[in-house]
Amino acid sequence: MSASNVIRCLSCSATAVVLCLLMVAASPSRAADDEELRHPKSKVVPVYPELAKKMNITGTVKLQLVIAPNGVVKTAKVIGGHPVLVESCVDAVKKWRYERAAGETSATVEFHFDGQ
Repeated sequence: MSASNVIRCLSCSATAVVLCLLMVAASPSRAADDEELRHPKSKVVPVYPELAKKMNITGTVKLQLVIAPNGVVKTAKVIGGHPVLVESCVDAVKKWRYERAAGETSATVEFHFDGQ
């Protein structure tokens, strides 16, 4: 194989890789679609726990929700956050109601506690 053929082959391969990357970047993930298309109709704000107040615990709690087609939060998986703050957040999101949808969807939510 001549040098010009090798260069042409490498050039075609590089072009194919770039096109594949562009296609992947242009197609949004399913979870991102779910979060954009489905909005909560009603929310309950988490209570700042008394123990957290006394201990001056602050921070962020992050949850991954699975939402049923009827808008009820089926599960709330803890992704991160102080254990003293987590229970209050899970209790609150279990009371949220989302818009109806054709199927089950997911969403990620965050709660920030600043000690006040």
